[in-house]
Amino acid sequence: MSKTTSEYIQWFRNSAPYINAHRGKTFVIMFGGEAVEHKNFSSLIHDFALLHSLGIKLVLVHGARPQIETNLKKFEQTSPLHNDLRVTPREAMPYILEAVGSIRLQIEAQLSMGLANSPMYGSRIDAISGNFVTARPYGVHNGVDYQMTGEVRSIDVDAIKNNLRHNHIVILGSTGYSTTGEVFNLRSEDVALNAAISLNADKLIFLSEEDGINDNGRLLSALIPNEIDRFLRNKPLDQDINYFLYCAAEACRKNVHRTHIISYVQDGALLQELFTRDGSGTLVSHDPYEEIRHAGIADVVGLLRLLQPLEEQGILITRTQERLEQEIDSYSVIERDGMILGCAALHPLDNSSAEVASVAIHPDYRNGSRGADLLAFLEQQARSLGLKKLFVLTTQSAHWFIEQGFVEVESDKLPAERRIEYNNGRNSKVLQKAL
Repeated sequence: MSKTTSEYIQWFRNSAPYINAHRGKTFVIMFGGEAVEHKNFSSLIHDFALLHSLGIKLVLVHGARPQIETNLKKFEQTSPLHNDLRVTPREAMPYILEAVGSIRLQIEAQLSMGLANSPMYGSRIDAISGNFVTARPYGVHNGVDYQMTGEVRSIDVDAIKNNLRHNHIVILGSTGYSTTGEVFNLRSEDVALNAAISLNADKLIFLSEEDGINDNGRLLSALIPNEIDRFLRNKPLDQDINYFLYCAAEACRKNVHRTHIISYVQDGALLQELFTRDGSGTLVSHDPYEEIRHAGIADVVGLLRLLQPLEEQGILITRTQERLEQEIDSYSVIERDGMILGCAALHPLDNSSAEVASVAIHPDYRNGSRGADLLAFLEQQARSLGLKKLFVLTTQSAHWFIEQGFVEVESDKLPAERRIEYNNGRNSKVLQKAL
């Protein structure tokens, strides 16, 4: 078996939990007209079809800004942008509707394609669109009359869910209909946001030209709403990526479990985000995607997998499953999307001290500050118990602990009971830290 084949098989096996978790769930995916024009859009269509075949219920929301701009210019119509929102004269609406409608037809046609020798072979999909979005006029803001520009009033949840139950993909555009029969031009991001909230969707996904949210060249892989508030402070929302982030925080606060901002340029980014632990873009969730917490009995298997390689190398003392179960209340773990990435134990020795033990971080996640963060978590626990100092016994990690503020001491500094158990055969170094 070639290395490439082996890696593929391993990836496929690792994706199984995500396939099971996503089946039957509702995803709202929003992409602008720029994505439709990009050369990678045909691959995105194939990925949509793949998600559909895996039992995921899809609502696709598309924008049309560049297509609208082209149409208006072609027919010498004006529809200026004010604060990144289009002012829509009534006479411009036919050309806007033509642009929006052409994109919808293009998406429907590509989803219906089942050509041999293509990824879509045998996967013809029923795509449904309709008057699912009720709108109202946006009105006059700061003296500007936005005319036929509107905002979402309501989403026909029952109709959309009925189509999803019948295995249809629902397509929503950047238009909405009033109760008086008028058509309004809407912001597609707002359509996606309101659809996700109204449907109680499991995920809201924004496809962006960028990989996700970058801060000084560093991709922010996970955020929570409060972090977004700080990030957007003094940043203009008229940049698409910032508005995506604003919508992500709003969705999260209104019970959409997770929102993703990923690239439509990078081939396969959607699948990588949904079916791998580390993803490809930025995840926004109500609770931290990666958290440090106290361990529970359900974590024992994950702890065994994490600790066993280090035990085999002689770095840690071997601990049986029975012992881990007995001592589980002493352990804290770093969890990332259901996987235990790190662990450490805090064993009180007497009324004033405790031992830090079993410090381990998964090899793939040792870059960064996870070990230090976990140690800080234990130190906080120790302070809350009124302890004054920590000990650690180690054979190969003394330098790292010294970097964290420990100092090497003689074994006779250990409390009497722990000194009796001290394993001189391992010749462990003893380090101490005052709290």
